Amino acid sequence: MEVGNQSVVAGFVLLGLSDQPKLEKMFFVFILLMYLVILLGNGVLILVTILDSRLHTPMYFFLGNLSFLDICYTTSSIPLVLDGFLTPRKTISFSGCAMQMFLSFAMGATECVLLGMMAFDRYVAICNPLRYPVVMSKAVYVPMAISSWVAGGANSLVQISLAVQLPFCGDNVINHFTCEILAVLKLACADISINVISMGVANVIFLGVPVLFISGSYVFIIATILRIPSAEGRKKAFSTCSAHLTVVVIFYGTILFMYAKPKSKDPLGADKQDLSDKLISLFYGVLTPMLNPIIYSLRNKHVKVAVKTLVSQKCFA
Repeated sequence: MEVGNQSVVAGFVLLGLSDQPKLEKMFFVFILLMYLVILLGNGVLILVTILDSRLHTPMYFFLGNLSFLDICYTTSSIPLVLDGFLTPRKTISFSGCAMQMFLSFAMGATECVLLGMMAFDRYVAICNPLRYPVVMSKAVYVPMAISSWVAGGANSLVQISLAVQLPFCGDNVINHFTCEILAVLKLACADISINVISMGVANVIFLGVPVLFISGSYVFIIATILRIPSAEGRKKAFSTCSAHLTVVVIFYGTILFMYAKPKSKDPLGADKQDLSDKLISLFYGVLTPMLNPIIYSLRNKHVKVAVKTLVSQKCFA
C-alpha cells in the first residue's frame, strides 16, 4: 500500500532482546517459570473461592476476579514475549498488535478499579461491620465487579481506537517485547497530541482517582483500628486488610518506580537505559500477578485453610 511516497506499515517487528542473545535464553526460563506460577497460583485461588462455601463473601469474590484478571493480563502478553525470546525480531500483524494492546490496557485499567472496589469492601467491613451484610450484599458487589471490567474495557477501547486510526509509515520496529502502546505511538507519522491527552486523562481517572480513594479508605480504616481497645482486636482487624494493602503497595509502587525514575541525559547510556526500561516493564507485568496469590495465601488464614482442604481432597481422591 502507498500513501504519497511512503509505504504503510502492515505489521510490526518486536525488537525485544534480539541484540542480547545470551540474555534471551536466560530470561526465557525465568519468565516461563514465573508464568507457570501465575497460572497455578491464581488458578488455585479461583478454584477455592468457587468451591469453598466459606469463601462465598464479597472479599473473596473480588479476589477471584483479581486472580482471573491477572491470568488474562499475563496471557495477553507473556506467550508473545516467550515466543519472541525464541524467534529473533519477532513479527506481529497490525491487527494482532491492536488486540494485544487492547487486552493489556483493559486488564491494567480494570485492576486499578478493582483494587479500589476491594478497598471499599474492607472499609465497610471494618468501619461499619454491622451494616456490612446490607451494604455489601450480592446485589451490590456483583455489579461493582462487573462495572470494573466494563470501565477498563471501555477505556481500552477508546485508547486503542485512537491509536489504530493513526498512520504508521516507514519504521515498523517496536523497541519492546510486546506492542506497548507508548512504544507503538512513537512510530506514528502524525501528530499524537490527542492520544497523549486522552491517555493523560485516563491515567488521572484510572490511576489517580483509585489511589486517592484507596488512601482515603485506609485513613478511616487505620483510625478505626487504632480505636479498638484490645491489642488482639486490633491485630485481627488489621489482618483482614493487610493482604490487600500489600498488593496495593506493590502494584502502585512498581508503577511509580517505572514512570518516576529519572531518565539518563547521557546519550552513550541510552541503549542501557532502553534495556533497563524494557526489563522493568517486563517484570512489572509478571511480578504483581505472581505475588498476588502468594500474598493472599500467606496472609489470610481462610485462604490457607481452603487451599489445604482442596489439596488434601485431590491427593486422597
